[in-house]
Amino acid sequence: MADTAEHPIEDSNTRRILDLVARGEARSRSELAAVLGIAASTVGLRVQTLIDAGLLQEAGTGVSNGGRRPRVLQIAADGIVLSADLGGGHARIGRHTLSGALLDTRTIAIDLAEGPQATMDRIAVVFDELAADARLLAIGMSLPGPVDIETGSVDQPSRMPGWPGFRVGEHMAARYRTRVVVDNDANLAALGEHREQFGHSSHSITVKAGTAIGSGIIVDGLVHRGATGAAGDITHTRIDGSGEIPCSCGNTGCLETVASGASLVRQMRERGNDDVRTTEDVLNLARDADPLATSLVRTAGTHLGQALSGVVNFFNPHAVFLTGSMSASEPFIAAVRSRVYEACHPLATQRLRIESAVTGADAILHGAARLALEEGVTAAA
Repeated sequence: MADTAEHPIEDSNTRRILDLVARGEARSRSELAAVLGIAASTVGLRVQTLIDAGLLQEAGTGVSNGGRRPRVLQIAADGIVLSADLGGGHARIGRHTLSGALLDTRTIAIDLAEGPQATMDRIAVVFDELAADARLLAIGMSLPGPVDIETGSVDQPSRMPGWPGFRVGEHMAARYRTRVVVDNDANLAALGEHREQFGHSSHSITVKAGTAIGSGIIVDGLVHRGATGAAGDITHTRIDGSGEIPCSCGNTGCLETVASGASLVRQMRERGNDDVRTTEDVLNLARDADPLATSLVRTAGTHLGQALSGVVNFFNPHAVFLTGSMSASEPFIAAVRSRVYEACHPLATQRLRIESAVTGADAILHGAARLALEEGVTAAA
């Protein structure tokens, strides 16, 4: 098993220092102080904390601007972070540098219905391979359901029998003797995409539109979870004209029943297209200009745009990013844009970007790695 350690990241300034160095936006203590607008002495203390934790290292001296030559800072090269994105039938697992860069990915088959212990054992096989002979500093994990951040367990999952109350974070932390953070997939997708686009500034919403629908909110570069961890969950927004289709939450007419990939498959099969079994089947038909598939995809985008319009008016984000399999469909994205711009106040959309996420299938892994580095290593100094 790889060597592990605990390390402190004390506050938002320390997190930003790590991010600024990782992104190449600051390379010395003086540059960090200028960018952050805080005292050089404070920066010095935070930098030393990160050096002692093994996250930063000094790499020679830079060019002098009239005084002492600055010591150049860089992300430590000898440590890694692991990430895992658990889905209903598969898990995507990543290995990252301490800058968050994704070095390697693996995809394995899992069945959440087997229960948490069996699933964690499958994940651990790949973790052991990726962490062999490496200094493992943290692990970030994504679960496809509501997550209790304090306990690292799923909270009232709709499709995860046997998982409620199982503390995923504690289980993996005991196995690997390192810090482990756990969050839901939509929050981590939002964090991964936002950091790639904006770093620690600005506000955004990321919608994961695939077989199911989820969304995450980022405020000033940080995940906003709300009072009970339900912030951003537009999945169960009631949609006008959606009918009385039952939803897994117990209500009827929720967004997921008319705009998710699963709902498109159901609607295609109800209309006699028995060969359609997956979201990808519907999207492929739409790409081939099948009239029914194209109409259903556009309608799903309109429904999502309707749900998002109230959020955009209220929150006024800089961007709405779309990820998941549905985001590969231009008719879907166009319909989302059209509905949001039509329904929102002009000031709310004046600078709004609505576009497919650049991190694609890796958004969740990037978010899990960033969260693991920034919140999972919060041991006392």
